[in-house]
This record gives sequence, structure tokens and C-alpha cells, in this order.
Amino acid sequence: MLTLRPTDALLVIDMQTDFLPGGPLAVPDGDAIIPGINALARKFDHVLLTADWHPGGHVSFASTHGMAPFTDTVEVPYGTQALWPDHCLQGTPGAEIAPALDIPHAELLLRKGFRREIDSYSAFVENDKHTRTGLAGYLRERELHRLFFVGLAFDFCVGFSALDAHRLGFEPVVLEDLTRAVSLPASGTKPGSVEHTKTMFGQHDIRSCTSENISGKRAGRQA
Repeated sequence: MLTLRPTDALLVIDMQTDFLPGGPLAVPDGDAIIPGINALARKFDHVLLTADWHPGGHVSFASTHGMAPFTDTVEVPYGTQALWPDHCLQGTPGAEIAPALDIPHAELLLRKGFRREIDSYSAFVENDKHTRTGLAGYLRERELHRLFFVGLAFDFCVGFSALDAHRLGFEPVVLEDLTRAVSLPASGTKPGSVEHTKTMFGQHDIRSCTSENISGKRAGRQA
């Protein structure tokens, strides 16, 4: 059992309409975790939201390159870029936070992936591994250290965020029951995306548990 501390924060990753069933980049069963996230958030003093915020013609869009999503890739200055359907376009309904997400005391909405030439999975560092989002500085200024991750998707934005949190000196905890995965399949010697994420978590001693293991109550909240 993990007892919440005043220096803990809940990071709700990319719970946006385009990633839910019916969206162009829907994560299977992605809407099923919303009630659990809402309930868990009520235990936290500090909750932060992240969101993709892509311009048209973004480097991650298969349509930008005249190629196929999910299977095709392109080489860009920072490496191999996976290609996705157009999603979370700035100012569109699909980029909005899921209407059913009910966290009125959330303190920050961090938008990422708004640079046309760089994709952004992690909430901390864009995919070039150099461009910072500013989240690490925000958390340090507020003395928030242990970070609990939920949202979409386990094997991309949640996983990359947790790994970068560890690398930057924070203490990440991934709540696996409140995430869902894209689950790209294995290809040749390359493992599937979920298997790879779990391997990386093991290599870096990143803790995973379920929301049932979290004990605490938000300060000032009535029972």
C-alpha cells in the first residue's frame, strides 16, 4: 500500500477525445479508465493534465508524407518517426480533454507536440530528446517529487513520460489498471510495444501497481 504524501502528484496523460473509441487514433478500451481516474484524482492534492496539440501537417501524421499510418515510418533528424492518423489537431473537438473526465481541481494543462517538425510522446522532453516541455522545472519549483501516471497510452506517452521522470530524478509510479495500450505487434526481432515498455520499466526499476494500492485523502476534502 502506498500512502499519499503532500509532495505527490497525479499526471493524467493525454485523455483526449481523439484517443477514445470513435477517434482516429482510438486506444482500445480507453474510455473505460475514466471513472477510475476521476475517483483516484479525488485523493490527490496535485493533479496535472497533458495533451497533444498538433498543428496541421505535423511530422507524425502519415498524411503529411503520403504514407500509411501504423505500419510506415520516416527518418527525421532525431531518428525513426512512427506515423499515425491525423489526431489532436489544434482547436478541434478531437484535441479536447474527454468530457467525462471530472477533475475540477487540476492545476495545470500541459500541451505538447505543437512544433510541426518534432513529435512528443513524453510529458517532459520531445522526441528529439533535447527540447524540454518545462514540466520538470514546474514540478521542482513546486517541490513535487513522486509522480503517479495514468492515461493514454501505456506503451507510448505514459511509458515515455515515466521513463523520463526517472531519468530526471523524480520517482515515477505507473498505475497499470488506469492505463490502456496501443499494443503495436512485434516485428522481426523488434518486440511489441507493450513488451518493450515493460522491459524498459524493469531495467530502470520503475514501479507499477494498481489504484487499489493508493491510500490517502486530499487535504481539506470532506469524507
